[in-house]
Parts: sequence; C-alpha cells; structure tokens
Amino acid sequence: MLLGELVPIGGGDPIPLLKDKLLVGRRPECDIVLGFKNVSSHHSELELIDGHWLVSDLDSRNGTKINGVRVSRKWAFPNDQIAFAKHKFELVYTAEGDAPPAIEGAETADVFSQSLLEKAGLMRRKPQRPPRRPSDQPAQEVAMAANSDSDDSIALEWLSDVDED
Repeated sequence: MLLGELVPIGGGDPIPLLKDKLLVGRRPECDIVLGFKNVSSHHSELELIDGHWLVSDLDSRNGTKINGVRVSRKWAFPNDQIAFAKHKFELVYTAEGDAPPAIEGAETADVFSQSLLEKAGLMRRKPQRPPRRPSDQPAQEVAMAANSDSDDSIALEWLSDVDED
C-alpha cells in the first residue's frame, strides 16, 4: 500500500513510502538508501502516525531539514520539502484528519509564522535588528553627546561676539 512518496527536487524517480516506519540512511539495511557520503549511516526516521508523517533526525552529522529549517523531530505536512543533508525531496501524501496528534518532543507548525510567499520559497524574512542602545553607539558619538552642552555654549558665545554695525 502506497502511503506517500518522496519526490526528488531537481529530478529523479520518486521513492514510494510503503511502510508506516522507515529508516533513511546510507547503509544497505535502511528502508530508504541514499548512497551519499554526506548522508549518515542511519540519518532519519519517517513514521506515519494517525495519517501524518513524523520526521525524526537520528543525530546525523549534516542534519535533517523541513522547509529549510533544521529539525530534530517534527511533523511534515503534504508537499513539505525534506532535506537529508543536502538532498532535497518533496513529501507527497494525503493527510488524514485535521491535525497530527500531540507527541512529546514533536514540533508542530505555526501556520501563521510564515507568509504565503515565504512558505512557497519566494521570499525570505529579514532578521529584525534590535533597537540601538546608547552603549552600542560609537565612542565618538557618545563623546559628542556628552559635550553637546559645552559645544552649544561655545557656539552661542561666538554668535554673541559678532559685531553689529
């Protein structure tokens, strides 16, 4: 019974997901064998629970990502992008039910955390810079701010010394 597919991004044959628990790695005994040096021997595990795929990284050296974000254990939704090291796949399946079950340690997606453009990979959110604190100002600016009263008084004295004819 076909439970979904991993479709290689950039081309290649889809990998059928035929069991509800699959080991992904470089070793021949893995259910999904990815014979690349940057894929760990036992890289990740995919587990179908109540109609949703749970992706668990098995402490791999090069990590597992879902939609570009490195994860340790997270739910993958239909058409999410999963990367094992640098090898990217689209997870194609039909989810059952509204939401995956709550499992300790499994991250759930906040549907409002990304815009549709970000979700589609067309735009990246720029990191927000924290507000600048006075201690972050260059020393010259701090010195100028400290001397501003004296600078003002010097300027006023100079202006008052102007001869009026």
